[in-house]
Amino acid sequence: MSTKRRLGRAYDQARIVPFDDTSRIIFFSDCHRGDNSFADDFSNNRNIYFHALKHYYREGFQYMELGDGDELWENIHFESLFEAHKNVYGLLRKFHLEKRLFMIWGNHDMVYQDPAYVEKHLSSYFEPIDGKDKELFEGIRYEEAIRLQHTETGQEIFCCHGHQADWWNYTFWRWSRFLVRVLWKPLQVWGIADPTSPAKNYRELIRIEKRIKRWILDRNLLMTIVGHTHRPRFPEPGEIPLFNDGSCVHPRSITGIEISEGKISLIKWQIATTEEGILQVVRKLLEGPEKLSDYAAIKKS
Repeated sequence: MSTKRRLGRAYDQARIVPFDDTSRIIFFSDCHRGDNSFADDFSNNRNIYFHALKHYYREGFQYMELGDGDELWENIHFESLFEAHKNVYGLLRKFHLEKRLFMIWGNHDMVYQDPAYVEKHLSSYFEPIDGKDKELFEGIRYEEAIRLQHTETGQEIFCCHGHQADWWNYTFWRWSRFLVRVLWKPLQVWGIADPTSPAKNYRELIRIEKRIKRWILDRNLLMTIVGHTHRPRFPEPGEIPLFNDGSCVHPRSITGIEISEGKISLIKWQIATTEEGILQVVRKLLEGPEKLSDYAAIKKS
């Protein structure tokens, strides 16, 4: 199956989520939440991520995770991730209870495409303190893609992980998972990166972006937000509207995309030092804000 067919199928089967100019949405992806071992890339930024997440919860944002939130190639069970980052999942649960949590699966958490797997592993957790099962993400849905539809203008924003343009990591993800678990995870501890990952392979990254751009052109410049490559992208109005929120495993920082008041921005959260030598987590605007209406798709004649 070609990139065009994989993305087309994801678009056709995507969950439709309405929004308007009062909506506030934060997009993160590629958190790769692990087990807090030496191979857990997320552990270096977990305090930055948790601080940012608390900010978005307080400010009434909807949280949309564009895949690879959980690292289930290196790790076999979700339970080990939950125990390592229990505070993070507790905060995500608050978003879920208020119906502000939207989750998309990527290649590293592709097991979530199975609703039975999600129900079994994410609905509840065992609390050893009182020896009881407690609710976690009961009734949660994982999607391959989401189509945001503006309730007034009808503008659409297509959101997916982006590995649909990466045939190896989409079609042969089980084989990739096997290689990561038995080969690349031990080597990662010694600083050797997985060469099959587009985040570590610049040529493959460019090829994936080109495939998605061609699909966007076929769809009359449909505004699209993805992750997967870990490279943030924020096109100017008039350019091919392919956005990428980056990742949460950059060195000492995380990046994301915000939609607020009908505008879109690329942001970064990082640790900064005050003049007094105090470390603090700060939000930095990288690109934008730009009006969403400036990226409206070309209507078919």
